[in-house]
Amino acid sequence: MASDKYLRYGRPTPPADVNQEFMTVQETAYVLSCSVKTVRRRLKDLGIKSLPGNRIVTSRADRTRMHEAGRVPPSAAANGRPPNKQGTARPRGRKAAAVTP
Repeated sequence: MASDKYLRYGRPTPPADVNQEFMTVQETAYVLSCSVKTVRRRLKDLGIKSLPGNRIVTSRADRTRMHEAGRVPPSAAANGRPPNKQGTARPRGRKAAAVTP
């Protein structure tokens, strides 16, 4: 069973207004349609910091940067990513006969 702390802080929650200037991590996750853990990871990767001891709050500019960082351009997806595992499997059936010269 999930703890009370997880239920409070680990799940995305809808914001009162999706166009507000500042949002919590949970509200940001809801708006970006991702997990709270993903939002925290992107904040860390982009170097967006909060003051020590304060609740992490994102601005509109921060949310835009996180959204852009999470997107993969179509050209990068086609050229830069390794093929998926389904395309690399050996076909079933007879094994290829060895060719001798």
